[in-house]
Amino acid sequence: MRLRKFRVRAYRCIHDSGEITVGDLAAFVGRNESGKTTILQALTLLNKDEQVSELDLCDEMSEELKDEIKLAEGEFELNQHEISLVKEKFPGIPDMKKIKLFRTNRSQKVQYEFDNMEISDDKDNAINSWENFSKQIIGFLDTIPNHLRIQVDTSFFEGDSPRNQETFDRGMAEFSNQFHVIAIQEPKVIEEWEKIYESPENQFSNLLSGESKKTALENFISSELHPRFVYFSDYKKIYGNINLNEYLREENKDRSDSIEFIEEFDKAETVRNLFYLAELDMKELEEVKESPSKCIKLLNAASNRLTSKLNPAWKGDPIHVDLRYNPGNIMSVVISDVHRDGTVTNTGLLNRRAEGFKWTFSFIVNFAAETQRAELKEAILLLDEPARNLHPTQQMGISDLLKNLAGSNQVLYATHSPFMIFDYTPGNLLVVELDKRKHLSRIFYDYWNADDKTLTPILYGLSRGQVESMVDREIGTNSRPIIIVETMSDAMYLNAFDKFLQDPNISMNPLNVIAAYNKNSVLPLAIFYRNHGYKTFILLDNSEESKQISAQLVSNEFSSIQTIFFEREGKKLESIEDYIMPEDYLYVVNQTYEIKLRHEGYSNLTPEDITAKENKGILDKLRVIWEEHRDDDWGEFDNEEITRYICEKITLEETSFLSDKTKDQFRSLYRLIAERIRQYQNVVTKSDLDKFQKTKV
Repeated sequence: MRLRKFRVRAYRCIHDSGEITVGDLAAFVGRNESGKTTILQALTLLNKDEQVSELDLCDEMSEELKDEIKLAEGEFELNQHEISLVKEKFPGIPDMKKIKLFRTNRSQKVQYEFDNMEISDDKDNAINSWENFSKQIIGFLDTIPNHLRIQVDTSFFEGDSPRNQETFDRGMAEFSNQFHVIAIQEPKVIEEWEKIYESPENQFSNLLSGESKKTALENFISSELHPRFVYFSDYKKIYGNINLNEYLREENKDRSDSIEFIEEFDKAETVRNLFYLAELDMKELEEVKESPSKCIKLLNAASNRLTSKLNPAWKGDPIHVDLRYNPGNIMSVVISDVHRDGTVTNTGLLNRRAEGFKWTFSFIVNFAAETQRAELKEAILLLDEPARNLHPTQQMGISDLLKNLAGSNQVLYATHSPFMIFDYTPGNLLVVELDKRKHLSRIFYDYWNADDKTLTPILYGLSRGQVESMVDREIGTNSRPIIIVETMSDAMYLNAFDKFLQDPNISMNPLNVIAAYNKNSVLPLAIFYRNHGYKTFILLDNSEESKQISAQLVSNEFSSIQTIFFEREGKKLESIEDYIMPEDYLYVVNQTYEIKLRHEGYSNLTPEDITAKENKGILDKLRVIWEEHRDDDWGEFDNEEITRYICEKITLEETSFLSDKTKDQFRSLYRLIAERIRQYQNVVTKSDLDKFQKTKV
């Protein structure tokens, strides 16, 4: 069965998730404490043996919980094999393609709903069920002579349905042997019994459980088809040496303070997973540990099995794992790197490896062991942050593991990482947000409508195509020039004023504007684009830091033509804001902060206030003024907020506050950029570009 829709209510922080559609490999993305883990754990309520704790019920819904509420419900889709199984056992009902499961606050038992199907709940003696079979046996015994009847033990038929074929066969054989002994003098009675005993209809595989058609169907689904939710959350770290004495005491529930040896070592559960993958039997090890040759042979076989099970999920060069037995009943985990040419290097204890390596190794061991031990097939795996602490390349390895598991299972997992999001189809990507006022989790099926901060990892993942285009030299060589700017404000102004001026002679249309993350990222970003074939220009302010960036660009073989500083009429400008006339800029500052700082005594600033400051640029002058009012709780001056105001007004065509002088000054910037591009195209040669485009082997 595959979960297709679910809903959670009154469970911890979730009042009502609403009906959510999910795919076969679905990621839940959300900020910390948004409710991702709660969603996954709530789905485990649909397991047959799960218990509902009063502590898990939502305190804020105490009134609603006085009535019966479906805490978790899921709509499941049956595959063709499952449909056939149901049809074989219940030929009289229509093909069952969907089924609903739910658990309420009043019942500890998972219940079933059969959508749009009328199934009788009346007792039916014609059903080939254990209950009717038992009645048949008891009815038969009532027909035999009383002196025989009183000797027959019928307890086997008076209990619940046998758990499996073995229990059924054993119980029936014991009863039949007893009956033959009791009725040995009555061949006709034995003959009648043998007809019942050997009837194909009365074989365990054909028997249902339940006295009504509906009960029998529910019991059949419960025993044969009920989906399993397997939850994984705690991925413990494995270290290098294992004290087997302490491990066995832990296994035998003889608790001690620690199972550590010399350093910080493995907890019993983690060791158990390691040995499970290696198929290492502690009893067998105990028998051979005094014989070095037999012990080495046993551990070599176990090590090879362990290695073969770990490497499929391991990215990079393969590793080999050796389990070595040492004096003092210590088992060592030794790791080696195996290179493509077959050489083996870096052999040593696992605890000598880097923390990230140990965590990656531990995750794969624990996850692989737990999934294999559960004999997972057609299960629904719930993983809470399966890739935390992993390097992106290893996260991709884990994502491959999840994709493989999704072939025979459904996988739902919570993540913060863009490298763990590989399907953006609605239903395979769900966003979880927390309403802090009501402390309620909300799930977005249409995830693009979620909060921007919640969407951050998704946006990074969605931009992977852009990153790939950056490293494609064919795209770079054939693309229009790019200009890298230091801040988002620079990019916003360049694009907005280009639209505002509508001057075809200086339009930025032949140019791509790329905003660097910060000043420190300008240099490497410029080099990266240049090396991948893009005609690259860099726009800088006149700060000391920007001058250092310019010098570093020159030392990395950038032409001085490619670096453009803010200037007007030969005069250096400190920032792009200095292209805006002070009166125009102050208009926006006053409009913004007059409301924002009304209670802090803010009064409109004038050009004279700005002129009185000795700093060079308008931003520096304003920051000085804000610093002077620190005790008045003005906070810090936010120039990006002013940028957004100006650009928004340009979009709305409400630009009466922008003077012609400001427009002319921005035109001068566009002319400067256009002139530099023309100069560069006149002097650059193909060989100059080719030397930076060395294909990586």
